[in-house]
Amino acid sequence: MTLHRQLLLFTLILCFFLFAGVWFYKLQTTRVFLQNQLEVHAQDTATSLALSLSPLVEKDDLAGVETMMNAIFDRGYYREIIFSDIDGTVAVRRSLPISVDGVPDWFINLLPVDTPGAESLLMAGWKRAGTLYVESHPGYAYQTLWQTFIRITGYFLLTGLIVFGVGSTALRYLLRPLRRVEEQADAICRREYTIQEPLPKTRELKRVVTSMNKMTTRVREMFEEQSLLAEKLRENAYGDPLTGLGNRRFLEGQIDGTMAGSAKVVKGVFLFVQVQELQKINEEKGYGAGDELLVRTAEIIDEMLGPDIPHSAARLTGGDFGIFLPDADKEDGGQIAAKTADRLAALSGEGLTVSDFVCSVGGVYYSSHCSFRDLLAKADTALAAAKHEGPNCWHLEPAHCEDGQTVQGKVWWRQNLEQSLADRAINLYGQHVVKTESPSEPLHMELYSRITIDQDNEVPAGVFIPLAERADVITQLDRKVIELMLDTYQSWQDRQLAVNLSVTSILDDEFVDWLSGRLKTLADSTLKIYFELSEINVVRNIETITAFSRQIRELGHHVGIDHFGKSFSNFGYLKSLQPEYVKIDQTFTRELGSGNRDAYFFIGSLRSVAHSLDIKVIGEGVETEGQLSMFEELKVDGFQGYIVEQPVLMTSKF
Repeated sequence: MTLHRQLLLFTLILCFFLFAGVWFYKLQTTRVFLQNQLEVHAQDTATSLALSLSPLVEKDDLAGVETMMNAIFDRGYYREIIFSDIDGTVAVRRSLPISVDGVPDWFINLLPVDTPGAESLLMAGWKRAGTLYVESHPGYAYQTLWQTFIRITGYFLLTGLIVFGVGSTALRYLLRPLRRVEEQADAICRREYTIQEPLPKTRELKRVVTSMNKMTTRVREMFEEQSLLAEKLRENAYGDPLTGLGNRRFLEGQIDGTMAGSAKVVKGVFLFVQVQELQKINEEKGYGAGDELLVRTAEIIDEMLGPDIPHSAARLTGGDFGIFLPDADKEDGGQIAAKTADRLAALSGEGLTVSDFVCSVGGVYYSSHCSFRDLLAKADTALAAAKHEGPNCWHLEPAHCEDGQTVQGKVWWRQNLEQSLADRAINLYGQHVVKTESPSEPLHMELYSRITIDQDNEVPAGVFIPLAERADVITQLDRKVIELMLDTYQSWQDRQLAVNLSVTSILDDEFVDWLSGRLKTLADSTLKIYFELSEINVVRNIETITAFSRQIRELGHHVGIDHFGKSFSNFGYLKSLQPEYVKIDQTFTRELGSGNRDAYFFIGSLRSVAHSLDIKVIGEGVETEGQLSMFEELKVDGFQGYIVEQPVLMTSKF
């Protein structure tokens, strides 16, 4: 029961006891007063009637006595009048049974009224001739008591209604600060930190609200401190403080992590950009000018690639920059290399260089697994060729790291992708995410999609998803994957599933409406779905993603963040989005297994921030016992990887 109802009920109970006390006292005093009045009335009647009857008794006129007694009795105010002679024999008697009209019997029994009688002597001269006994009728007294009861009860009922109405309104007004404190506490549970203003005037409530505001402020500061610490750790370990890009470690982790997490079919481009004559600029214009040139170079790279091109960029050292373009082909690499060289060459017109020789760009495109060191070494050779060709030139060549499957051109991929979707040649694989403290207990199962090309060549999502984005069929692909999952999940043991979703699909209102309609049909089902989204896409579309998350949460499903840590974004968006979990990118998992303390402290700080928001933390790409033991030490909620199981085919040929 709420405090408002308790106080209101307590007030009504007090009013009831007050009413009962006043009611009892008033009726008792009225009853005593009426009994006294009846006694006086009987005595007065007995005295006056005895004086009137004495002459008749002296004449022995019994008929006259009876006539006079009838005249008095018929007025209705008497219960009994008795005339007895000197011997006590009743000569004349008139009586009336107690019957009160309009007064219920239970009331008469509840408040009995005593009606004492009065006696008076009848004289015949100086001699005693008899006795007259008069007893008043209690009907008038009962009617008076009943009317008094009705008036008092009505008065108190009206008073009770007024007290209830006015008291309820007044209590609601007075207790508003407490309701706001409750809302404030609920907001803290949702990781929303609101301050209650203005403060209430009631001293006790003012103290409570002030303390709550202080606690809210402190919790918010703690969250911000944890977020800032985690962000600083990530920036210091993986960021370049001058340009804001990643550093060599960051880029190496992205490349090696991508290669390790890919299937046998891979492709991409790596560009090595070198700012020329940096030392000469430092000597002639000062280190500030050199730093300004490096910052402008980073800005151009970031603006040129933009959010639509999957990439990772880093400053390697000095004036050397690296650009990793996963899933790009030779044509894409050539276009980006040429555009980079042209944009950087224009810096000479801004007065930031000492000559027209601003940069050189060397790059390699690969179709087999390559390590970061291999790509860097081969790109360095291409860079030398670009320098040889002249100022601000670029050179792109293949990187034959190992014998692998050759990746076809963009047109070939687009044609085969569209054909595969038309044939509905989609396979779903599942891999469990398990609890760190109990690896035998699954949290959920993540689904991976693969398509079949040429009937026997199965291609993983990491290869065909970027091409599906460019061919504008990614929404169609997401829809078919979800349809396949919803049409077949009942034959699976798991009822908590995670599936990757493209932000392009979420930006499509028609797709979101279709998805909501399908999810509403699962209202009576035990199925719970986690829609995983890449952190980079979440940060770039935070408002749309937040609205989508709120919409599916109302339907009993949730959003998870995949590849967490690849973006150098502020952690504050976690508070508004409230995902069910964040999945640490496997780049950090690899570094954690190698004993890297920066990765250890970053994951520990991330866990503290996430847990303060009731968000689970999951590690991906766990392959060794060393990595697993570190996650156990860091108290990460769950993990997935080949150490648990390899993806298992769930269904195929949709």
